[in-house]
Amino acid sequence: MPEGLVLKGNVLSTFGVPQVQIALRPEWLLPEGIDELLPPDATRLEALRRRILDLFAGHGFDLVAPPLVESLGSLLSGTGTDLAAETFTLTDPRTGQLLGIRADITPQVARIDALRLRRPVPTRLCYAGPTLHTVAAGHGASRGPLQVGAEIYGHAGIESDVEVVSLMERMLAAAGVTDLVLEVGHVGVCRALFTAAGLAPEMEARLQGVLARKAGDALAGLLDQLPGLAAGIKGWLLALPGLNGGPEVLAEAAGLLANAPPTVAPAQSQALGRALAEVVAFRDALASQCPGLAIHYDLGEIRGYGYHTGLLFAAYVADRGHALARGGRYDGIGGRFGAARPATGMSADLLGLLPYWRDEATPARILAPAAGDPALDRAVAALRAAGRVVVRALPGAEAAAQAMGCAEELVHLEGQWHPRPVAAIAP
Repeated sequence: MPEGLVLKGNVLSTFGVPQVQIALRPEWLLPEGIDELLPPDATRLEALRRRILDLFAGHGFDLVAPPLVESLGSLLSGTGTDLAAETFTLTDPRTGQLLGIRADITPQVARIDALRLRRPVPTRLCYAGPTLHTVAAGHGASRGPLQVGAEIYGHAGIESDVEVVSLMERMLAAAGVTDLVLEVGHVGVCRALFTAAGLAPEMEARLQGVLARKAGDALAGLLDQLPGLAAGIKGWLLALPGLNGGPEVLAEAAGLLANAPPTVAPAQSQALGRALAEVVAFRDALASQCPGLAIHYDLGEIRGYGYHTGLLFAAYVADRGHALARGGRYDGIGGRFGAARPATGMSADLLGLLPYWRDEATPARILAPAAGDPALDRAVAALRAAGRVVVRALPGAEAAAQAMGCAEELVHLEGQWHPRPVAAIAP
């Protein structure tokens, strides 16, 4: 809602001028979950965007700018069905091609890495741009997030995951976010158990939904519908919602692995062992890069099951119910484009970070008269070159400095133009 306007029913009235009313028409209202920013928030958002992209650049990440719309098949490549339900679709009237409005920029960056760049070495890429979701990610979340992120392609080691999380912590710190808790999981834990259980696709999808809600009772009821499920596998699956907490969770999971039932084939046991070993190695490597970072483990995390292939991580703060930034490993995402390279990355919604951003104070605005005077023009040019904001009044539309958002005015004193605080200028 613009500053100085109040909505009552379907009538918009300006503060201080009660006789002025604007009848709102329904088509003027923004769609639910879609927002716009007005001054000064739009300026603050742009400053935050620049701050974060400069941070990424300082760590060697090259900026890319994929299009908002492209082929639907390209947008959904390598993501399973995870993004399909979130993606708006439309038909190109010129070609009849089915297009999508991106809900996530990562598939586009994977396409750029695989098709456009094709570098033989690890590639660091970053981006910032609008996305559109059919459904908001959570209560109060925007359906039009402004996604900012950084990704590494071409390196499979734990070191690139640590680099991404370290950069994520620095990004949030640059935005003013403190007292983070990093949640760490690994999609390989659930994937190995699902494979061992031999679930039908429909039952596996239902199981994923229950695990996503951490609904232990519902999980038990669902597993009771599978009388042929081995008791050992069932016990492991029932343990998943409780495998979250502090470092003790890793010890508990290791104990479960050591006592794996005979029904867990060696291949699945090895997959579980690799997943847990990667979590431990990640924790140990991260300790030197992000000392003091609080870590919470959730080995039953199912987010992005069809999209991620390994480690999962998300950053939380106490006053928010959803993550401020997320990421993980998604090896092979560029396979459809001919380069199934290992990949890891993270992203955040800039709009979600804006409430924490305390940017440097902007210089006070100076109002300059509209009168044509070469000396005045030179004074205005010099002030702007020095980084000051100068607003020129327009002939016939002169207004008080405060009304123009200016704390100072240019005044002519002793043959020169000088900025003076508005309150210091005699009426």
